[in-house]
Amino acid sequence: MDDIVRTQVLVVGAGPCGTTIANLLGVYGIESLLVDKAPEVVDFPRGVGVDDESLRVFQSAGLGETVHADMIQNQLLRYFDSSGRYLVEIAPSAQPFGWPRRNSFLQPMLEKKLRTGLDRFAHVGLRVSTELLTLEQDDEGVTARMRDGSGEEFTVRADYVVGADGGRSTVRKLVGATLEGSTLGARWLVVDLKDAELHAPYAGNYISSTRPHVSIDLPFGYRRFEFRLAEHETDEEMLKPGAVEHLIRKHFDWDGPMPGLERGRIYQHHSRVADRFRTGRVFLAGDAAHLQPPWFGQGMNSGIRDAANVAWKLAAVLAHGADDRILDTYHTERHGHAKAMVDLATTLGKVYSPKTKLGERARSLLLRASVRVPSARDYILQMKFKPMPFYRQGVVAHRRTDDASPVGKMFIQPAVETEDGTRLRLDDAVGPWFAVIGINIDPADHLSEESAAYWRSLGAQLVRVNRSRAGKHLRTTDAGTLLLDDTAGGFRDWHKGDRSREIVVLRPDRYLAATCAGGELDDLTARFRRIVPVREPAVRT
Repeated sequence: MDDIVRTQVLVVGAGPCGTTIANLLGVYGIESLLVDKAPEVVDFPRGVGVDDESLRVFQSAGLGETVHADMIQNQLLRYFDSSGRYLVEIAPSAQPFGWPRRNSFLQPMLEKKLRTGLDRFAHVGLRVSTELLTLEQDDEGVTARMRDGSGEEFTVRADYVVGADGGRSTVRKLVGATLEGSTLGARWLVVDLKDAELHAPYAGNYISSTRPHVSIDLPFGYRRFEFRLAEHETDEEMLKPGAVEHLIRKHFDWDGPMPGLERGRIYQHHSRVADRFRTGRVFLAGDAAHLQPPWFGQGMNSGIRDAANVAWKLAAVLAHGADDRILDTYHTERHGHAKAMVDLATTLGKVYSPKTKLGERARSLLLRASVRVPSARDYILQMKFKPMPFYRQGVVAHRRTDDASPVGKMFIQPAVETEDGTRLRLDDAVGPWFAVIGINIDPADHLSEESAAYWRSLGAQLVRVNRSRAGKHLRTTDAGTLLLDDTAGGFRDWHKGDRSREIVVLRPDRYLAATCAGGELDDLTARFRRIVPVREPAVRT
């Protein structure tokens, strides 16, 4: 019998989602193995947009600045009609989560940096040219049969498995989950050019009833073009350099030298979500769990949200003794929002591709009119139409579940300052795990010994954030509490004197798990212990 490779978490699929999961597990101290059947990073046109939520996840993985350095930051998105006339633009300026909301990138470059990030962790392994064959679950773990690039088979024994292996996911098939939804009939030609001389420093969507198309400025001289194909146009015909050049010159009035085709591919768009994200000890994430058209640039970003959610919950169970029932909340929290993003992207696709000239004119008039109404202009300009995750159920302790409640939403990330004067983003100051934050009060002063022991067992950091330049007389005396200064007033503006927001419980994925007044912290702790029960961590043999 062959040797058995043992690990706590097996992650199948080393794209952005799977590699982010492996990096987060590395930060959390969880032993994991990441495998991918391809021998190296796949080099064809894929994702090009990263949002602020994803950058915050990369920050949690210790790679935020590293990957952001390769991106075009604060990229504009402009809409045009089929004649090239400007209609409206999206240009969000606010950075509530500490990062720009729109950024363009090259996916192969991002994936390489995420893989390099794994080199930091002796307890995280990466095996390429490795294919998953079978999965078998029992009460203690999962047994996976694998085959490496030489054809040799071996066995992996893991506590849990995460399938992040794409739209044709082997993991999804092996556990019997199904993708529910539809596949759109239209085909799209997607090409990347290098050293493109066309200077258009934005992403442009061109609404058309005949040939909707897209042009996106990418880093380091690359440019993305996308064209909807007609039924009679074959894949073989339209991937020829001459056909690509004809489309670009025709639709963008390009008369200069034509650079060589770097990558080209033809896609059909899917609007599908898996019926379940968890099957026993196996989880689905990224494209294995949901597929969406590219019109809102949220396909990869939705997968990064999955990564952040499932990684900390696995770590809570494996390293901090949390009851494994919290793993059910992965589906509870992520399924609904993933579907909302799929639905939005599908709707936007219909906006971009009207069926008639009359429909095209109607859309153009509506968009032009919207910028004349200040509230509508702000709604579009600042991307307020984007559905933000709001977890009404799961690892959240709600007082109320109306939309005004901050609980269940991603928390702000203001600038703070440490006692020695170092200015940081909030997440870098409090660390990658749970934080119990008191605004102008010390949480430790409001915890019984039993409640304090619970937060210690969960690994939570106690934090006091003082109003900016409050002075030494307000400094905490508890040695276990981290003291921060609200340098730019971010906490002040969020708190607004509301005593029910004196204490905030911040999850590792930076969603707000609970709030309360200082005097209610013991009661909140008792409620939270029922949501995240903690047992003694299992001893591995």
